[in-house]
Amino acid sequence: MAIAAELHPDQPFSLAAAAGFGFGPHAGGATPGAGGMRLAFVTDDLRHHAGVYLAQRPDGSITAAVDSAADADAVLGQVRRILSLDRPVAGWLAAAERDPVLGGLQRVHDWLRPVLFHSPYEAAAWAIISARRYRAQATAIRTRICAAAGAMLTLAGTQVPAFPRPADLLAADTLPGIGPDRVEWLHAVARAALDGRLDPARLAAMPPEEALRDLQRLPGIGPFYATLVLLRATGVADTLTFTEPRLPDYVAHFYGTGPGPVAPGDLARIAEPWRPFRTWAAVLIRAADDRAGLAGQPAAA
Repeated sequence: MAIAAELHPDQPFSLAAAAGFGFGPHAGGATPGAGGMRLAFVTDDLRHHAGVYLAQRPDGSITAAVDSAADADAVLGQVRRILSLDRPVAGWLAAAERDPVLGGLQRVHDWLRPVLFHSPYEAAAWAIISARRYRAQATAIRTRICAAAGAMLTLAGTQVPAFPRPADLLAADTLPGIGPDRVEWLHAVARAALDGRLDPARLAAMPPEEALRDLQRLPGIGPFYATLVLLRATGVADTLTFTEPRLPDYVAHFYGTGPGPVAPGDLARIAEPWRPFRTWAAVLIRAADDRAGLAGQPAAA
């Protein structure tokens, strides 16, 4: 059922910056388009798909055309989490006042907030699909899986792939571009999602070390991808981990601490003024460095 709704972000917020975020399979499935942003995803109830077309008005408000059989309010809540519109932004702006480096990056990158994977379920699946593959190759395989076992949703005249729901993923004995071992790993992700282990609120409420250990119990998910799921899919805003392999180099570049990456203790000290948005700050720093091409294109993450 299609409905029209509105979102009213705390300012400043740029939908164009969000649509161009560019991590993972186009920011976890976010597809930029002329004047708008298209999202196609498995809803948090894990039983439906949703297609959402977003456009920003000159006053900063966002129109949302939602097509889903799921509860519309729940879908909009998920969209707010995906776009990091689910919490007041005053602390993010205050962090920039305390840290001129962070403030400068915010201004240059249109006050970019993290754009999250649609859910921990989809982030964990992306981790398995993308491991040891170039991002473009992993994105193409994900699209083929969506066409075979998920859905292709038409949003504002453009087809956008939606990942299979967990039950549909479990029903698929084979998946295009995926070997038997990874199919089993994806099935384990689907089962974990249905068992509630990948619920975003559950993971966000856990101590970070415990959440990371729990995620690594999934086959095929090591420390790097467990961090990806926790930081890029649950909506945590102030979790700082030291398993992001390039963040120390990125911080060294922007804060002039080189040569070499910053040590964990120095990173923790530099990040202290970012509270309560240390996750947001780390994601912005990574995005700024990647866009400048200072560290080369990262692996599929």
